[in-house]
Amino acid sequence: MWRKAVLVAVLALGMGYLYHTDPELPSRVLNYVSDSLPQMEPSGGSEPHPPTLEEAIARAWQTLIAAPARRWARVAVGVNACVDVVVSGVGLLQALALEPGSGRDHEVLHGKEDLKEAFIHYMGKGAAAERFFSDKEVFQRIARAAAEYPGAQIYVGGNAALIGQKLASNPELVVLLCGPVGPKLHDMLDEQIVVPPESLQEMDEFHLILEYKSGEQWGSSRAPQANRFILSHDVSNGEMSTLETFIASLDEFQPDLVVLSGLHMMEGMGRDLWEERLKEAVIAISDVRNEVPIHLELASMTDRDYMNRILQEQVLPIVNSIGLNEQELLFLTQSGGGPHADLASWDGVPDVGRVSDILLWLLEQHGRADPESEADLTRIHFHTLAYHILATVDGHWGNQVSAVAAGARVASSQACGLQKVDITKVILKAPLNFYSSFSEPRESLTVEPSRPVTVWRRGNVSFHLTPVLVCKQPLRTVGLGDAISAEGLVFSEVTPRPEL
Repeated sequence: MWRKAVLVAVLALGMGYLYHTDPELPSRVLNYVSDSLPQMEPSGGSEPHPPTLEEAIARAWQTLIAAPARRWARVAVGVNACVDVVVSGVGLLQALALEPGSGRDHEVLHGKEDLKEAFIHYMGKGAAAERFFSDKEVFQRIARAAAEYPGAQIYVGGNAALIGQKLASNPELVVLLCGPVGPKLHDMLDEQIVVPPESLQEMDEFHLILEYKSGEQWGSSRAPQANRFILSHDVSNGEMSTLETFIASLDEFQPDLVVLSGLHMMEGMGRDLWEERLKEAVIAISDVRNEVPIHLELASMTDRDYMNRILQEQVLPIVNSIGLNEQELLFLTQSGGGPHADLASWDGVPDVGRVSDILLWLLEQHGRADPESEADLTRIHFHTLAYHILATVDGHWGNQVSAVAAGARVASSQACGLQKVDITKVILKAPLNFYSSFSEPRESLTVEPSRPVTVWRRGNVSFHLTPVLVCKQPLRTVGLGDAISAEGLVFSEVTPRPEL
């Protein structure tokens, strides 16, 4: 110890002498020594950098997401299934010798010009859409060109088949899939999926998925975000020809949950067909046992009369749950004269308050938010690019926090083609501050990244919102909505009804 004291004294005398001879020298020496020495860590290690918002949300999901107390064992899914041919939209249209021009929506596509205009219309909005192509021969020529286009990919397609595939990734689940299943589709299905022999057919139905990337440009049209445009000439799915086979198979399969999709395919078949077929569909769906919940997956539609019939008189009152995106939600309220029906389209990220208003209206006017109502609808899983909301009538569903977070997590990973969320490949686009309603009275709400499910109530309806970590360079957008709804259902549970 005394040696150190002597050394310090000698250094002090030396520094004092140097200061008198050159007052600036000590500071220059100290700066030189400081710059030359390696940076030393404080005891206990360096302070960790605070996590980014994306890191905080991804970590919190891992903690929040927990399996429900009661899991589904057997899920029946129907009734639309096909083979998807995924191809560059701009590339295919160019291969068809089409020139860029102005966009225009068409409820039904009658030729290549209609296809081009509708594609440009939705590409400019960055919105998903699906249309029926009326000319079988022209569609087959387009389908051949798509299949032969460099880089074209073939996948399982159709909402029911995609939901079935996602559900079957859970080893404890047995999945029944009923739809027009051709030989190519059958070979691609998961081994855990049971296909009734009556739904097998000799020819596959093909759907063409025209994808575009964020920022992609064709002529004067530029895509604000990645998405896709779907077209088909699909009579089997369009007529929901396997619906009765599906319902008949439930008695033997005895599912815990029924997932129904494909209603949107009937829209392109003409009013005479869908009016009669919708009545038959309602009768068939009504035969499902009361204790088995039914989830309906909606998809893009353009006929307001058809959507209004589904909304008010036919299907929505007899299902327990629905899944839909921002385009379908807005079209529902426009068709039924609900809140914000005068809104022509969403401007960027859909306003949470407006979405909340429409979801509440659906559950109050067409669901069972009123305990005296005879409707069965008690759950809506809404998904848009930046965030998801799960709205449920109190007392009917459990594990909502896990369900909405699981749906958002799978959207973040699957869009990037990964099994897990990679925070280097995603970005947060959701608003962190928003209102529970667009009009008064409204509550100011905040998303806390460390607890990224925000909950609020309006009457006896609970809302659970979580952000999505949006993939910066998505590899595939088709089927994301189906994967989201499937994952949300896997983590959801029905609250047992009290014994009377």
